This record gives sequence, C-alpha cells and structure tokens, in this order.
Amino acid sequence: MRLFECGSLVPGCEWHTRANDDAEVVRRAVEHMRTTHGETMIRESMVDHIKERIVDEKAADAA
Repeated sequence: MRLFECGSLVPGCEWHTRANDDAEVVRRAVEHMRTTHGETMIRESMVDHIKERIVDEKAADAA
C-alpha cells in the first residue's frame, strides 16, 4: 500500500490516505486539497510535491 500524509505538505493537517497505486493516492490528495484547503487551481508543482511525499506504508510504519 502507498501512503500520503497531508501534514507532510500542509503542516498541522492530520488527513491521510492510502491506496494500492500512486495515481489513486494523488487523485485523493488533489480532491482533499480542493475541498479542505480551498485550492482552486492544482498546479503541476503541487502534484509533484504530493508525489514526492508518497511512501510505502510498510516503510512509514518502520520509521
């Protein structure tokens, strides 16, 4: 499973999501950015920042 924790991008946000593949994690994270953080325009750089912070869940548990 792949894991994204929003707090790694938006300090203080406790939202997270997990899915089998990065594309689904990114889709969910972008939707979260729109609905929760009020981002009306998701730039390519934002998607890149999300992708950089997606980790393997097992690695995150070990840390």
